[in-house]
Amino acid sequence: MSVATEGTAAPLTVEYCGELYRVEPDAEFGIGREAELTIDDNPYLHRRFLTVSRDFGMWWLSNVGTLLTATVTDATGTMQAWLAPGAKLPIVFQTMHVMFSAGATTYDFTITSDEDYFDTTVKVDSSGGSTTVLPVTLTTSQRQLIVALAEGVLTQAVPGRGTIPTSAEAAERLGWSMTTFNRKLDNVCDKLDKLGVAGLRGGRGKLATNRRARLVEYAVTTRLVGVEDLPLLEGGAARLDQAADPVDGGADD
Repeated sequence: MSVATEGTAAPLTVEYCGELYRVEPDAEFGIGREAELTIDDNPYLHRRFLTVSRDFGMWWLSNVGTLLTATVTDATGTMQAWLAPGAKLPIVFQTMHVMFSAGATTYDFTITSDEDYFDTTVKVDSSGGSTTVLPVTLTTSQRQLIVALAEGVLTQAVPGRGTIPTSAEAAERLGWSMTTFNRKLDNVCDKLDKLGVAGLRGGRGKLATNRRARLVEYAVTTRLVGVEDLPLLEGGAARLDQAADPVDGGADD
């Protein structure tokens, strides 16, 4: 692995809502409500939330905000990180996807670079088996729940900005009671938390207040759900799969 020097560093390109922004090595590029890349006038968004800069011979993505977090993945979704306030990550992929939520709105943009330190291409073994990111097994109703929450992000005409429904709106979309929806949301978050997915728990025995947004970010960026799952919401109220969820309130409910 070779690291380019400051003098030979190539600029990065940031793409948001179809617009391209060139990031030069000698300047810090801010992303937020009032920055070089002005995302939105959303009052829940920091004026300057993320920055892209060059340091120690590498490009870095830094979270300079105090409240919001961002989900970062490579182009394939096989590598995923949660960028908390004060954290920074080296940009080591030719393509990096960044997704974050502010209030009820989820935003995403892409960073591309000529430098590529790691190859994250998913390998398929000679026996024809496939490689998965995480051993996540979802019941039909769990997948329906995630798709209902991610529908606004998955159906964007131009990637960049989507909305996440409230629990009440998602429950109505599915034709479920709030009790059923909240119980299944608890179980999905608990399942992913046990697999090491950060941001779904607010502490010991506590649920994170923004878990719906974090769940959508993780599920979309890691390809846990996609546009191919949208038909699960068709035909009116989504029926609970009793075969997949035989016990109401079970651990995998």
